[in-house]
Amino acid sequence: MSTPSPFKWRHFLPEIILLNVRWYCRYSLSYRDLEEMMQERGVAVNHSTINRWVLKFAPEIDKRIRPFLNPTNDSWRVDETYIEVKSEWKYLYRAVDSEGNTLDFMLSAKRDGKAAARFFRKVLGAKHTQTSWVTTVDKNAAYPAAMDELKQEKTLEAETELRQSKYSNNMIEQDHRNVKRVVKPMMGFQLFNSARRTLRGIEAMAMIRKGQVKGISQGDSVSQAKFINELFGVIA
Repeated sequence: MSTPSPFKWRHFLPEIILLNVRWYCRYSLSYRDLEEMMQERGVAVNHSTINRWVLKFAPEIDKRIRPFLNPTNDSWRVDETYIEVKSEWKYLYRAVDSEGNTLDFMLSAKRDGKAAARFFRKVLGAKHTQTSWVTTVDKNAAYPAAMDELKQEKTLEAETELRQSKYSNNMIEQDHRNVKRVVKPMMGFQLFNSARRTLRGIEAMAMIRKGQVKGISQGDSVSQAKFINELFGVIA
């Protein structure tokens, strides 16, 4: 039985839909910016329609690129940054390796040991990651508690080192800037689930931009766009 097309019953060409989702998740653009940009190209689409496209296809991009990601190394940098959801601060946990490649990410309502442990398990469960031999974090007390929990349950080796240093984590703090740059025009999210789904697309586009996809070079935006279209069976 053939898999139904994710574009079925949508009144726009798949390449138009993917173009808007890509641009929204990669650049500092609002939905109204994209509405105007499409009008200049002779495509009349409402900003609320683009919003629905992003919520539908941003998580799909993240899901579909996973099998194509290059392996990361076993030296982790872990940190969290703030994301505004309905006028409240939530926490985006993120991890990169020593070369700046994204390991994984997770939006959490809380910033505590349980959330940190849940994030570590998510990173360890990703197909492109390796178990860490050293993990660098800031002075947040939640991280040692999370590490101890994972070591007790044998998820991590007892020899795995946790390095707490405010200044050694500059790499991932710099990496947060890309997410902040893209999120800024959004003026905060109204729903936690909307934030979670949109951030999946933003992080996926960041991984592609960094050159983490096999056979796609960093900075080759044309090949990157073609790759996403091919993921959905679209020949633009």
